[in-house]
Amino acid sequence: MAHVFQIDPNTKKNWVPTSKHAVTVSYFYDSTRNVYRIISLDGSKAIINSTITPNMTFTKTSQKFGQWADSRANTVYGLGFSSEHHLSKFAEKFQEFKEAARLAKEKSQEKMELTSTPSQESAGGDIQSPLTPESINGTDDERLMPEVMQNSEPRAEPTQNALPFTHRYRFHSHILD
Repeated sequence: MAHVFQIDPNTKKNWVPTSKHAVTVSYFYDSTRNVYRIISLDGSKAIINSTITPNMTFTKTSQKFGQWADSRANTVYGLGFSSEHHLSKFAEKFQEFKEAARLAKEKSQEKMELTSTPSQESAGGDIQSPLTPESINGTDDERLMPEVMQNSEPRAEPTQNALPFTHRYRFHSHILD
């Protein structure tokens, strides 16, 4: 439990209390975004929703007070604790979650690198090679398509329907020749 403060956006010096009384401040893992957050609710209102980043620092400014800057929220949060022990416990947790955030960030960057490396290689490699097999396959498919259709049609439909198709194909092949 702690009293929550935010830095006055105008003066950037004075603390403005955001909770009327001591509230629970929790660490939370957001599995959908793979990030760690510090969250505090006053009733149903979130008075802290701060994503922990690897470069954040929690600073003890007195025996019972600590603060950290959240650049995304563009504010500085302050927490007033009832004892030095509670402040120390919070600071330890902050370090743990900051480290977890660093590892999570590294993992997601590795994933990014893994997915982006092959595409960079193929773009930087011989551009002709991926295209040639496709164009060869394209012409093969065109040549094979009528034969495949011719073979499969009689099975699917009565023979009379298949015969005109066969004649039509033969007729076309004479034009092509």
